[in-house]
Amino acid sequence: MDYQGINWKGPLPFYMTYPEYIAPNREKDMLKDMEYLQQMYPKDVRRFQKRISEMLDKADYEGSFVYDEYPDRYSLRSMAKTMLLVLQKEEEDAPGEDLVQVLLFNEIYKRRHRQQRGKRYF
Repeated sequence: MDYQGINWKGPLPFYMTYPEYIAPNREKDMLKDMEYLQQMYPKDVRRFQKRISEMLDKADYEGSFVYDEYPDRYSLRSMAKTMLLVLQKEEEDAPGEDLVQVLLFNEIYKRRHRQQRGKRYF
């Protein structure tokens, strides 16, 4: 039996019977959907997202800890705090630390799951 490009012999596992099963070849569609919805963020949040993406470019290199299978939580939070300090210096209405972490982690997710590194989508 061939199911979404997967050669499978025997009965399908229960999770593969769901219509929205996330197969490996659907990753690109999921990223497009995520990026489309991010374009609907409020204006200030989009501005912060763009600035965080620009700052993350400095840590976007082959072998960077952001591409580790399980990135260190302390290092990610430290990076978010550093970005928050930069935003507080640059912006009169800087976001809170929680928003910076969410935007940073979303950007890291996108970079980890796309084929070409260093390419931004907005």
